[in-house]
Amino acid sequence: MFLRALLVTVAVLGLSACETIEGAGQDLEKAGEAIQDEANEE
Repeated sequence: MFLRALLVTVAVLGLSACETIEGAGQDLEKAGEAIQDEANEE
């Protein structure tokens, strides 16, 4: 029973970490695009 609860907890934490990393990647991509747009305007 304890092992099953531990595995479920690890799975949930793993999935939430993936979403966090994906969101951070999208934020970095948007920041990079903004920098590139500014560089192209000059």
